[in-house]
Amino acid sequence: MPSLKLDVRSSAIGNPDLITFFTKGSPLPAGVPAEEFDGATLGHVLLRDKGQRTLVVGLGDKAKIEPDTLRRAAGAGVKHLLKLGSKEIALDLTAFPEHVGPAVEGALLASYKFEGFGKDATKRTRGVLARLQVLVKENEVTQARLAAVETEKVGAIINTIRGLGNLPGNMFTPAILAEKAQELAKGHGLTVKVWDERALKRDGFGGILAVGQGSVHPPRLIQIEYRGGGKRETPLALIGKAVTFDTGGISIKPGAQMDEMKFDKMGGLAVLGMMLAAAELKLPINLVGLIPSAENMPGPDAYRPGDIITTRDGKTIEVLNTDAEGRIILVDAIAHARLTHKPSAIIEFSTLTGACIMALGHQRAGLFTSDEKWRAAFIAAGQLTGERVWALPIDEEYKEAVLSEIATAKNTSFREGSACASASFIKLWAEETPFVHIDIAGTAWTTKPPAYLEGGATGFGVRLTLQALRAGLS
Repeated sequence: MPSLKLDVRSSAIGNPDLITFFTKGSPLPAGVPAEEFDGATLGHVLLRDKGQRTLVVGLGDKAKIEPDTLRRAAGAGVKHLLKLGSKEIALDLTAFPEHVGPAVEGALLASYKFEGFGKDATKRTRGVLARLQVLVKENEVTQARLAAVETEKVGAIINTIRGLGNLPGNMFTPAILAEKAQELAKGHGLTVKVWDERALKRDGFGGILAVGQGSVHPPRLIQIEYRGGGKRETPLALIGKAVTFDTGGISIKPGAQMDEMKFDKMGGLAVLGMMLAAAELKLPINLVGLIPSAENMPGPDAYRPGDIITTRDGKTIEVLNTDAEGRIILVDAIAHARLTHKPSAIIEFSTLTGACIMALGHQRAGLFTSDEKWRAAFIAAGQLTGERVWALPIDEEYKEAVLSEIATAKNTSFREGSACASASFIKLWAEETPFVHIDIAGTAWTTKPPAYLEGGATGFGVRLTLQALRAGLS
């Protein structure tokens, strides 16, 4: 994406298109007819006066305003103006200085659009945001600038991983993901290590190798380390599933909507975004990010139902369905984190189960953890960031469903409670390490985007996790 210039000021410069916000019941600006606008949430009216365009956006009841209200309103306003060809936009936040961060976030996320690869791809369907001005009172500029600049850094990273997430499988393989991670990590104080297929075999990553062996594009394990804490401080492990394309393998998926399986890599991309953002923000914490990546394809070398797989720590998996592949690559990474890095906790992100979508739809991710501290942190972070989660059980009774008579565990269970059983399967490899599983199957991409996003990859999890981590540091 083109670079964007961000200004925080007490008055606009030049002649930008203006977005201003009003609540229900507040006096309407001059020229706004009451029958066209009453301040209802995301309602809007466009005013034109001597070449100046002002978009008035509603926030609803003043008593119900929260950070996500401004995030959605700013995003909706920016998307509307970009469709009119805007290049410079100013957000009037003089009445809402406490929400500068969420408003800028909504504006920046709304500025991204995946234009595609068609013959008319060079002809943009809307304007490109080149400059965003944030208007606050003079005595609030310094504080607002700090919030806006920090938000800009994170927003740019999320838009980058959304761009990678929208790439199709023929343009984004495990090897390309590894190269992109190394490229993006440069200059951020991050250390990257990549296991290719030979190194995976040498070090006993049987799960990642099994899932990837049916593809001509071999698997990878990507490790990213960030050390912002003390030298002896135990790291936190972030782990994300990155299946660059998922056909289901031998247990092949139905053809309908299989094209969306290019988004099966979004857990891994979210972890990449978290690591980049932690480095940009210089969080005082040690993190290790692990991204197991494979392409799940049928073929003469593909793994089969009935196979027994030995994972990184010697545990074994009875394969009943090759379309339950994400958990197989994840547990290799989890075992490696536990054995090598001995983390204080393991937090894992994956587009894991359709069952979670059936339970929660596309509005919330499933949160599975027995750790009350992390459960509370992620629920609170979801409320602040708009990346909401809902806690589901991961207790002992669900573990019984995945235990195997001939291996440590089997990779599928009964349909009933399968989201919980799948989380319990993964938890077996965490052993006694505090463990959080976040199932983003319903939120990693969207065909019905919220006000501040476009259809496609959402980058879900980056803002959520940063907020949860920072709350834990405070």
